[in-house]
Amino acid sequence: MLNSKQRKYLFSLTNDMKPSVNIGKSSLTPEVVESVDESLTANELVKVSVLKNCDDVVSQLAITMSERTKSEVVRIIGRKIILYRPAKKPKIQLP
Repeated sequence: MLNSKQRKYLFSLTNDMKPSVNIGKSSLTPEVVESVDESLTANELVKVSVLKNCDDVVSQLAITMSERTKSEVVRIIGRKIILYRPAKKPKIQLP
């Protein structure tokens, strides 16, 4: 479980980051979940963009995606979701 200081730190790391995964009209397919999972494994921190043609509620998508990838939601801003899952050998040192 992340505290507010850790969330703020992780959020600051994503300022210049471009979304690595986009969720479109087909919503949260197994392929999208697998793509997010692979990105989390490689980078620990992922920014996901929910496109305008996706009719799902962004907060619900974030919760579902975090459950399926065993990650934590750092923050939801508009239609962007930031997820974090520490690696076995973490690259990101949390405060």
